[in-house]
Formats: sequence, C-alpha cells, structure tokens
Amino acid sequence: MMDISQLSDFLTEHLKWTIAGVGGFVLLLSFIPKIDFFTDKLSKFFMVISALFLIALSLMVTEDVIARKLFHAGSIAVQELEWHFFDIIFLFGIAYTMSHDKHVRVDIFYEKFPVKLKALIQIVTILFFVVPLATLIATEAISFVYMSYSQGESSGDPGGLCCRWIIKSAMIWAFLLVLIQGAGELKKAYHKLKVKK
Repeated sequence: MMDISQLSDFLTEHLKWTIAGVGGFVLLLSFIPKIDFFTDKLSKFFMVISALFLIALSLMVTEDVIARKLFHAGSIAVQELEWHFFDIIFLFGIAYTMSHDKHVRVDIFYEKFPVKLKALIQIVTILFFVVPLATLIATEAISFVYMSYSQGESSGDPGGLCCRWIIKSAMIWAFLLVLIQGAGELKKAYHKLKVKK
C-alpha cells in the first residue's frame, strides 16, 4: 500500500493524467442534480469560517499593537498566528469568491458579452485553467504537508508556533474546495448556455 509520500510522487509524476482525471471528475460532478446548490452551501460554510478568522485576526492585531506600543511586550507566536489566520481567510475565501463571480478578470470586456458567450468563457476557464491549477496546487501540497509533518516542522524563531503542517494543509483543503465549486459553476454555466434567448 502507498504511503502519502509515494502517492504524492505518483500524482506529480503523472500530473497530466492527474489533471485529466480530476477534470473528468469535476465534469461528472457537474451533472449531479442540485450540485450547484450543495457547492454554494459548502462555500458559504467556509466563508463563515473565514469571516470568524477575520474577526479573530482583527482582535489579535489590535492586542498585538497595544501590547507592543504601550507595554513594550509582544509575542512571536501571536504574530505567526496572525499570518496563519490570514492564510485561512484568503484560502477559504477563494471558492466563495468564485461562487459569486467576483474573481479577478478583465471586466471591461467581459461585462459587455452576451450571456451565452459569458457561459462559454466560464466553462472553458474552469476546465482549462481552474481545474489544472487547483489540481497542481493540491497535488504538490500533499508532499509539502507530508514533509512538514514528518520533520515535525516548527517555527525557526524562539517562541514561535509548532506543527506548521496544519496551516500548510489548508492549501489542500482550499483547492479541493475550489475543484468542488468548479463543478457547481460548470453546471450554472451549462444552464445559461441552454437558455433560449
């Protein structure tokens, strides 16, 4: 039986097949009834988590600034935790942004396109850009996380955080979520193509 390191090496070595397989899986998922409803609920759940981490981050930064400026005290662990919280906010917000069609693109042209052309662009973008990129990041992150876990990686700074693999694993979860959200977006785009106008 393969361990995680061997699985990661296998997926990386056969990356084009991995991407093709994941692309096929995302395409199949998009045919499941109500998948877009499920993916929207899932991305909202992770967005709530991001929002809670944003509130916690705001409070931590405030406390950290007050402690440093008024009491000349600070904590390396708190500062590193701020970076980790920011990572979670950013990573778990990607799928939600995608579900609301608010990701970055050249809107000056896109906004003027007809609905069917927008849907076609969405389908091509998901299949040929989102799926390969999300698959690549999630696949490469497996060995990244495994190496961190097996080495017991912790902060190089005195008083820093341990267990770096926990925050690094957020990359895998975030981009798996992007792939699942991609299936929901494919279904929405396909229905827009079918609309008679």
